[in-house]
Amino acid sequence: MHQSKQIILTIIIACQLMVVLDSSIMVTALPEIGRTLHISTTSLTWLQNAYILAFGGFLLLGARAGDILGRRRMFSVGIALFTLASIMVGLAQSAEFLIITRALQGLAAAIATPSTLALLSVTFVEAKERTKAIAIYSAVSGAGGSIGLILGGVLTDLISWRVGMFINVPIGIALLIMVPRYLKETEKNSGRFDIMGALTSVIGITALVFGFVQAAAHGWGNIETLISLIVGVILLVAFVFIEARAKQPITPLRLFSSRQRSGAYLGRFLFLCGNFSLFFFIPQFLQNVLGFSSFEAGLAFLPFTSVQFGMMYLMPWLVTRFGNLKVLIAGLIIAIIGTSWLSQISVDSQFFPQIFVPLIIMGMGAGMVFQPLTSFGLSDVDSRDSGAASGLINVAQQTGCSMGLAILITVFETVNRSELPLKQQFAHAISVSIVGSVVFITAALVVVLLWFLPARSTVKEPAPKAA
Repeated sequence: MHQSKQIILTIIIACQLMVVLDSSIMVTALPEIGRTLHISTTSLTWLQNAYILAFGGFLLLGARAGDILGRRRMFSVGIALFTLASIMVGLAQSAEFLIITRALQGLAAAIATPSTLALLSVTFVEAKERTKAIAIYSAVSGAGGSIGLILGGVLTDLISWRVGMFINVPIGIALLIMVPRYLKETEKNSGRFDIMGALTSVIGITALVFGFVQAAAHGWGNIETLISLIVGVILLVAFVFIEARAKQPITPLRLFSSRQRSGAYLGRFLFLCGNFSLFFFIPQFLQNVLGFSSFEAGLAFLPFTSVQFGMMYLMPWLVTRFGNLKVLIAGLIIAIIGTSWLSQISVDSQFFPQIFVPLIIMGMGAGMVFQPLTSFGLSDVDSRDSGAASGLINVAQQTGCSMGLAILITVFETVNRSELPLKQQFAHAISVSIVGSVVFITAALVVVLLWFLPARSTVKEPAPKAA
């Protein structure tokens, strides 16, 4: 790989790592933040969801902005805003300001991220180079969350959770210096912004997540729960109607005309619904049941992270030898096995082997899933839709994270109201919530089998067109 291309890949990966890492870097600090600011377990989910919802909700608009205004420009704007927002999060003195600035971080990530895959497609045209680049990108996208857990735990115990936010500042400044030097501006397209599409999608998804969180706190009969869920459904239906009629939609519905692309988006959404929620529940279990410190809870994810990153080096060979589809199916099955094992945890569990070994198995499965899903999600995309397709991949990931967490926190709170002793009750609630993760990942496997296997004779190994 040419040196200039290596630098471009480094810039893209650094941006992706920064925004994915920030989706989880606060997780191991949540018990400490909750104690300090007197926030309940259910309410703590908003520190995650504020970031994830803004990230996922505005991704499609960010992708459209890159098409119209230039991807390098929007990449730089997003990085600059993300750097500023990170400073504000690190300085936050109240829960309300913390949630608002986390949402601002998510908006900045939504502006920068869609350009990363599009710029990758432009830079790496040759099939072998592209496969390698996507493998690295996918590994970072998948493992970034667990790296955030480790880093957040270490910093919370040794210094402060705020330092995790300040780390973004020198990285952001370095990227802003490198971008104009190494990245070429892409061709700008005339057009307009689909504001109504963006608003209905963002508010609709947020309303649904809010509804599930309200159900966890106040029950399904609560008027706010019902209104939020109804409004969410109505707005998302309106979003589909708007996109079908808009001259320049942020989500061209033609992207779903491909069976394997739509299967990749839905499969990614369901996998993240189950997989990401574990990053919220397991640190809570380790700290509140087993008595781990934030530092120890972060390090506990080292087996998962190490194996998932290690798979990055094996994936090009696996894909070349067996093809994306077989690797994807195998990865989902392995992830289901590891998550099912992990769901057996109880108040009497020991970290080794009841948690350590399942984390290794889950890391192996997750390391095999993201690259094929990314490749299928970008397959046979017209250059005019490359930004939207890249955005949809990230939308599926971020909405999966937020929706899965919202649903499973409802499961957790429902089970956590039993008459068992406190620790035993907490451990049982987390165990049942992880069973919910197994259900989501199994649903992802079912989608892949139903969407891909009936048409396996027409499923091509992805070689997406350059943007």
